Amino acid sequence: MSEINVTPFVDVMLVLLVVFMVAAPLLTVGVPVELPKTAASALPADTEEPLTVTVGVDGSLLIQTTEVAEEEFLTRLRGISEAREDKRVYLRADGAIPYTRVMEVMGALNGAGFTDIGLVTDVGGPSFGADGG
Repeated sequence: MSEINVTPFVDVMLVLLVVFMVAAPLLTVGVPVELPKTAASALPADTEEPLTVTVGVDGSLLIQTTEVAEEEFLTRLRGISEAREDKRVYLRADGAIPYTRVMEVMGALNGAGFTDIGLVTDVGGPSFGADGG
């Protein structure tokens, strides 16, 4: 027999496809936030779980999925910053939040020692390209 049987390979690929389709929605942080849409591309994946700070529509602050009072927010961030090697943090803010509030949180993140702050948005928004969209 001089042919390669690809049926087992296809079966394995289909199983992996189903596994990733089921697992992908579970990897996002489960805090409902209406992110603004931009034309920016997604950031590359890391080996360490990224730290995510969320500013809710009511102005509440969450580190990962834990709500934190504003008075202890900076203290918690400093403790996390000392414990982590990676100084990257992702900031998720509802699109209805005033720009001032987002900048206050970014200043707190920087003051806590995080030097690489990524703003999380949804894809598919307006772009400033030549296509006018």
